[in-house]
Amino acid sequence: MKISIDAFNIALPHGTGVATYGRNLAKAARVQGNDVHVLFGASQGNSRVSLLNEIALAEGDPDMKGKRVSGLTKAAKFVRALKGAVRPVQATAVPVSGQVVMPQRLKVDAAQFWNAQDLYTGSDQLFRATGAFTSVAVEGIDLAHWTYPLPVRIPGARNVYTLHDLVPLRLPYTTADKKRAYYRLCHRIAREADHILTVSEASRTDLINILGVSEDRVSNLYQASDIASTLSGVDEAYITRYVEGLLNTGLREYFLYFGAIEPKKNVARLLEAYLASSAKSRLVIVGGPGWGGEQDVKLLKSLVSLDAGKRIIWLGYLPRDMLAMLIAGARATIFPSLYEGFGLPVLESMALGTPVITSTTSSLPEVAGDAALLVDPYDVQAIARAILRMDESEELRAELAQRGRVQAEIFSAAAYAKRLADFYRRMA
Repeated sequence: MKISIDAFNIALPHGTGVATYGRNLAKAARVQGNDVHVLFGASQGNSRVSLLNEIALAEGDPDMKGKRVSGLTKAAKFVRALKGAVRPVQATAVPVSGQVVMPQRLKVDAAQFWNAQDLYTGSDQLFRATGAFTSVAVEGIDLAHWTYPLPVRIPGARNVYTLHDLVPLRLPYTTADKKRAYYRLCHRIAREADHILTVSEASRTDLINILGVSEDRVSNLYQASDIASTLSGVDEAYITRYVEGLLNTGLREYFLYFGAIEPKKNVARLLEAYLASSAKSRLVIVGGPGWGGEQDVKLLKSLVSLDAGKRIIWLGYLPRDMLAMLIAGARATIFPSLYEGFGLPVLESMALGTPVITSTTSSLPEVAGDAALLVDPYDVQAIARAILRMDESEELRAELAQRGRVQAEIFSAAAYAKRLADFYRRMA
């Protein structure tokens, strides 16, 4: 089939779990022999000069980088999307010549890049104002695979939407989404999509119960991770030197949390539990501030500045290759999130042979299986006990590391590709 995949999250300057999902989806679809096309919504990219269009994709959008966008620009985006509610907006093919060095995030396994100017920001404005979807024309597409709840469709193609979770509805105080608009959009997708995909049985149950999607119209394909491939050919001696150089600490002598600093990630309780545990190993936090994370960031900064013994280290956002090295060198990953559609940090840690402490909530027990210590994420004492137990028991760490590698195979790239191939055969 000729498949279109949106680049809404792939194009973001800092990667997200959904961006990883999109790249893995493109790779798995290509492995099966499908013709994969990636659809961008850059604010530029409609020039008659092909090279300038390529540059626009590599550079990224000002509003995606947190820069202020003028009211006139917002109005122009809305007008373009409004036209797409009447008749399809025509996407422009953007050949990748190799003359422009693309950022790592855009190295997607695809036959062709396309761009429809301001597609995603404009369609969001339009839907909020009118409830209308924006139609976009991409030549010859058989199946449009939207990796996020987006008010966009390709007429004449089967439109499939991946809804990773319903966190804005389940834990409304943990996200910045406008809840009424989000609810309307998800209900519209539930009603009109040719099919809905999700990434765990926990999320599938939420979609059925909250949105009223019939069971035969929503499928769980889980996720996959290729993070282990980033360390192909890297031996433990190199990881040891890398960790020592970056953290001034030894291999397996630190706990690791990685993810955004935002309410649902439960960082404040993690910090409290770590300090209460009196664990000898350090705690390394990797991740930038997310929406609503101001108080957690303030607490983290205070603890780092007061910590004379340097027990807590905050590194902020790290590129994926650097993160992989830190995961592989950690004593254990601690990920006591309140709610996850999947929980990619759990899988990535298991795939790299790193033991995991994670939560008893949402999809996390499903992903972790019997290969992690599970704790109530609201119980600071339980988290602290798990940290101390993991810190003190080498036997436990070795057992969980071994189980984790086995559990991670359930979500391997090959297993995911097979699930995706079965689904595409049903949709063909």
